[in-house]
Amino acid sequence: MPENHQCLEMCQQSSVPLFTTAGVHPHSASEYSADTTEQLRQLLKEDKVVAVGETGLDFNRNFSPPEAQIYAFEQQLELAAETGLPLFLHERDAHQKQLEMLSAFREHISGGVAHCFTGTREELYNYLDLDLYIGITGWICDERRGSHLHPLLKDIPADRLMLETDAPYLLPRDIRPKPKSRRNTPLNLPHILQVVAELVGKTAEQVARESRATSLTFLTCRTGFNSLLTDLQPMQEVL
Repeated sequence: MPENHQCLEMCQQSSVPLFTTAGVHPHSASEYSADTTEQLRQLLKEDKVVAVGETGLDFNRNFSPPEAQIYAFEQQLELAAETGLPLFLHERDAHQKQLEMLSAFREHISGGVAHCFTGTREELYNYLDLDLYIGITGWICDERRGSHLHPLLKDIPADRLMLETDAPYLLPRDIRPKPKSRRNTPLNLPHILQVVAELVGKTAEQVARESRATSLTFLTCRTGFNSLLTDLQPMQEVL
């Protein structure tokens, strides 16, 4: 929970528009309690908080037991339904259970993004069938692990595709010149943009416009958030 407050404080102190999410990652699910729900409920009332998460299920590492993850995720699904905020979703090796839980709540939540999507075609279509957004990161730049995603990019509608860095993780493997540090930063987003544009057969400028519009739509999922568009209008597209 301290990280949620730190992110909110940073956004509130920033001289440029910054926004954050609030939630409990599945790795930390064993720390979730009834008090956590109330803390999140208060955080989600803040104007700078635009989504519930990062939340979901991770049965790959199981830093928290699966039953604890399921409980924490269900509580946050209920908060998303209560607040009208979309979900920022994490999932590893838990697709069927996560899909089952999302499907049960889909009529009650405003939307969500499958953050750092690295799954199969079937998993992609399962998320698209739920009308979720798909987040693509520097994983797409890793020929060892991400090449299976290349033909799937054209299956993602432009109004569902979001570009991410997952900083400080997932430094694009093919970036040149190779940075001295393995720490990823948002400054590498244009590189991911260029790679995605080449794979979908569009210009970087077109993909930038489309993904920016998609991100703004996601930000304004909740009723009353349309004012964010005015706040963000002066900001230039990331190219």
